[in-house]
Amino acid sequence: MPVSDTVSESLGRRLWRQTWPMAIGVMALLGFQLVDSAFIARLGTAPLAAQSFTFPLSFLIIGVQVGLGIAIAAQLSRVLGAGEQQRARRLGSLVLVVAGCVIALLALLLWALQDQLFPLLGAEADSLSLIRSYWGPQLLAAWLGALVYFGYSLFRAHGDTRLPGKLMVVTSLINLVLDPLLIFGVGGWDGLGLPGAAWATVLAFGGGLLLLTRRLACRDWLSWQGLFAETRRSAPGFVGIAAPAMVSQLMPPLAAMLSTRIVATLGEASVAAWGLASRLETVSLMLVLALTMSLPPWLGRCHGAGDGETIRRLMRLAARVIIGWQLVLGLLLALAAPWVALLLSGNPEVRDDLAMLIRFLLPSYAFLGLCMVVVSAGNALGWPLGAMLMSGIRLFVCYLPCLWLGSQLGGMVGLAVGAAMGNVLAGMLAWWLYRQRRPSLA
Repeated sequence: MPVSDTVSESLGRRLWRQTWPMAIGVMALLGFQLVDSAFIARLGTAPLAAQSFTFPLSFLIIGVQVGLGIAIAAQLSRVLGAGEQQRARRLGSLVLVVAGCVIALLALLLWALQDQLFPLLGAEADSLSLIRSYWGPQLLAAWLGALVYFGYSLFRAHGDTRLPGKLMVVTSLINLVLDPLLIFGVGGWDGLGLPGAAWATVLAFGGGLLLLTRRLACRDWLSWQGLFAETRRSAPGFVGIAAPAMVSQLMPPLAAMLSTRIVATLGEASVAAWGLASRLETVSLMLVLALTMSLPPWLGRCHGAGDGETIRRLMRLAARVIIGWQLVLGLLLALAAPWVALLLSGNPEVRDDLAMLIRFLLPSYAFLGLCMVVVSAGNALGWPLGAMLMSGIRLFVCYLPCLWLGSQLGGMVGLAVGAAMGNVLAGMLAWWLYRQRRPSLA
């Protein structure tokens, strides 16, 4: 066997070992979000539409969270790659505290502005009353989930993806058990309805945070000495990665707000179907999301060590895996669209719209996944501004214009076709831009 083939096979095995625990964890974590929506759909179209209106603002929190997580993993992996163990301990402590405070302030702001924000997304009076009861516990759940995620980022930067994967499964199982109990009740208790889904998530993430804290206490990865000096030293580099990364991650929530506004013009059932499709999107992209967690720290260590050849091989391997997996999965789910929609919703109108979205959108996620990995790799390889630019082009040049034009020309069918075309264009353009930057890895 040629040496290059042997090296590629070795990289493939290592990438698989790094990625599969995260893939299982992501599947479990995102699966319970889909389960949330499936249970809520049994309450009726109005509660499901109300939950769907909260998705863009929830994605806003996730965007900031992921941007900070990218910066944590990139900065720590580079420091570890350079062999600076003591600095890595100080940096780990610093970013956990700062990132937790940032998400807490954002959650408080979104709670205070809810009466102004949700009407802008197209929510009407009936939906607003349901949203108010749900939004408070949902924000608490988002903050706890962010703290857990930042802990995961620390483990990933040190090359440990197994524990985060296991804890994601544990939190998902807790949520799965609590969801029906808190939503529908048990015995003579009628349950909490829509807010029950949020409180189940609060308890699940709270349990996960306790378990994560116990395991983190057993690792020599944190240091509380010299944090002030480390802040002055690391802040410029951290902000240099985090700011573009957060802008990149904030663009999807902004696009989600605009797309929800577009879908809202088609009716409440369309909003409900779009919300379910958004949940299904994240579940179907589980492998891609796992790669965006496991790959950047490895790329960052290679970048810190000046190993450009390994970076190029890893990117080619990741691209082949994403395209192959997402196309096969997307086509299978497209063929099974009526049955998947029936499983997720009992409303015939919602079910028909959801089946249509599945048929067109799911296969296009092969290209969306390629774009996502290129963006996450750009942050790890010292191209944060390029990654931010690619995120903006994907959403505001490729995706939203196609989505709006499709809805204008063909209603719900046109909207589904337009969204799929936007994903395809974004993936092709992202890979082209990566190839233009690739010579700088030499």
